[in-house]
Parts: sequence; C-alpha cells; structure tokens
Amino acid sequence: MIITTSICANYLPKAMVLARSVKRTNPDAHFIVCLLEREIHPAALTCDAFDEVVLAKDLGFEQFDKFIFKHSIVEAATAVKGQLFVYMLNRYVEENQFVYLDPDIEVYDELVELKAALDEHAIVLTPHLCHPEDIMDAVMDNELSALQHGVFNLGFLAISRSEEAERFAAWWASRLSMFCYDDIPRGIFTDQKWIDLAPCYFDVYILKHPGYNVAPWNLSKRKLIYSDGYQVNGQKLRFFHYSGFDSGANEGMIRKYVPDLSNCVYNLRDDYVRQLEEADQSKLGRVEWSYDFFHSGEPIKRNSRIIFRDVPELPYRVENPFAESNDFFEKYASVEMVARNVIQQGKKLLKRIINR
Repeated sequence: MIITTSICANYLPKAMVLARSVKRTNPDAHFIVCLLEREIHPAALTCDAFDEVVLAKDLGFEQFDKFIFKHSIVEAATAVKGQLFVYMLNRYVEENQFVYLDPDIEVYDELVELKAALDEHAIVLTPHLCHPEDIMDAVMDNELSALQHGVFNLGFLAISRSEEAERFAAWWASRLSMFCYDDIPRGIFTDQKWIDLAPCYFDVYILKHPGYNVAPWNLSKRKLIYSDGYQVNGQKLRFFHYSGFDSGANEGMIRKYVPDLSNCVYNLRDDYVRQLEEADQSKLGRVEWSYDFFHSGEPIKRNSRIIFRDVPELPYRVENPFAESNDFFEKYASVEMVARNVIQQGKKLLKRIINR
C-alpha cells in the first residue's frame, strides 16, 4: 500500500506527524509527500518517515507554472491530487493500493477495513456524515456545510489498481486541472464537489466505518472513548482528521460538540499539539509559499490569479505569468473590460439599427 499527501512547506510538521503515525500503525506502507514548492525544502529531507518527496511540478503537468498560478495555496494543494494518483499508478506498477490522506490527519491503528474494501472495489470514499443530525445547530453546522462543500471529505480517498481506477484518476485530474477553486457560488469547492459525481460515474464504495475520518464536523454523532485503545461508537479509531486546526475552527467545534473536557478527544488533541511542536511547527509553519511571489519578488495578489484564470486568452498570450506583475494583470483586466463594453454597446446599436 502507498499512502500519500500533498502539502506546501508550511505543512511539513503536519505531514511528519502523519507519516510517523502511518509507519507506526501500518509499517508496510510506503509514504510519499507531494511538495508544492519550487524546490524541496531541506526539512523535508530530514524526516525518516518520508519514503519519497516529489515536487508537484514533476508529476507530469503540462505548463505547470500556468496551472499553479491560477490557484491560491489551499486550492493548489487540492488541485494536484488527481495528477498525483496518475503519477503513482504510472510510477509504482507493482503496487495495487493507493491512499491519499490530508496532512492534518493522524492514523491510530491499522487500516484493516480499508485494505479489505480495496480488495473488492476500485474507489473508496468516506462521507462527512454517516448519521442524520437531530438538533438544529448541528444541521446548520454539519449538514448544510456538507451540502455546500461536498458530501465526501477529500481528506481521504483510496483506489485499487484497475481500469476503473485509472479511468477515475484521469477524469478527476482533468476536472481539477480546469476547475479546482474555492468558489461556492459557482458550485465549486476545491476538489470535493467534483467527487459528488463520482458514484454516478464509477464503482465507488462508501466506507461508513465510524473510526475513519473522525473530525470536528461529525463529533456530534461519533462518540470517542478510551477502552483498550481509542474507540468510536464501539469500533476502533483508525484516523482522526484535525481539520481547521490553524484557524481555531477545530477547537471551537470540538468544545461545542464534546463539552466534557475529560473526554479522551482532548487527550488526542493535546498529544497532536505536542507532536507538532516537536516537528518544529513554530518555525516551519511560517514558511512562505514559493509560488506566492512573482519572479521579481512581488507578492501575487489574489485578483491577479483570478484575472489569469478567468480571461480565456491570457494563458495563451502570457508565456509565464510569474514573469509578470500585479500591475500587468490589473491593466489587462481594465483593457479587457473596456473592450467587452465596446463590443456589447456595438451589438446593442446594431440590434437597434436592424429593428428600425
């Protein structure tokens, strides 16, 4: 089994905690880190739990700089996932099981049920929620959020080598190369909303074991206890997803849905914090993203990325967007807007002339 994650350098401590937990619980797994940086950060080479570190630009993208420029740091880390699976399928021809885990996950036990599911199915997903909520707060926090952000949590996805899995990976990589944005009004939330379509197109198994992908958004229905190991609703905890950890959303949701401060979830969280500190979170967590700057050193504005991706001809006219500037994109957008207004006015005038 190959287990992988995709990160920028500021998430290296989280990836280290994840990789060490994988090696501790599933020692036969091969762990790959996909790093979205121009060069491999030295700290990535010091972790003995990383079996391979591959730069995203080496996954096989065409015109990678044009691809990555369109994305914010969060969008970028998710946009590479499809191509990462294509890369693994092509590179590791002797391997049959491939698993993606978000870096802010810790694995607590052997992934027994997952391995069994991959023996029978091409694609395995976990839903955000497995049980209907029964209080309004939880409906609003969790069910409405799942409807906005996607039914399945893409902090986890697994495939087994097959024609079906290869077809899925190619489809997903294609969609993410074009439409992997945080743009809920347009029906997109990074990579997750696309996977709502996957059960319609492919052989997908939905893994509802309560110990997989335990996270703040399902703690209202997943009860953790410690009894001969960590258990969730009477079954073993396989992995916990510490999503929203940096923003503080994680802490707020845990306290809301697990108000008993003696609950073992707080022990899990405190131990996770300790491991991050040991992995130099205070320093590495502040590393700037190398794709957040033009070649000149000027920070890239969010609007410049949006202009580049939304003006259809720009990717064809600009050889390398990182060689430009915010001023270039803002001026281009202004000229484009004027040209479009002229065309629209011309069309209206022509229509009035024809209708006379």
